[in-house]
Amino acid sequence: QVQLVESGGGLVQAGGSLRLSCAASGIIFSINHMCWYRQAPGKQRDLVAFITSGSNSRYASSVKGRFTISRDNAKNTVYLQMNSLKPEDTAVYYCTAQQRLGQPDYWGQGTQVTVSS
Repeated sequence: QVQLVESGGGLVQAGGSLRLSCAASGIIFSINHMCWYRQAPGKQRDLVAFITSGSNSRYASSVKGRFTISRDNAKNTVYLQMNSLKPEDTAVYYCTAQQRLGQPDYWGQGTQVTVSS
């Protein structure tokens, strides 16, 4: 059974930082590309960042320079370090695992991030 379990969300003031974690089980983590998506209330779900199986990463323009995605294959975990948070970063953040970028195979349950102004 595949499980992706996110943690690390919470309430933070604007300008603060959070680090999200996503622990995977039931998949061969090292060969999967991993992504972070987010969905704000009333908005569509957007891709925030991805890291390939070869550890190449890309970011949405809205978070570039503030967020960093990383992975630890020994721990089957992907991280999202979020710095200089803004109220517009408020959303539920989801991690996904996929063999092909843009086609998530598995989703986590999400973790809420709330940034107060």
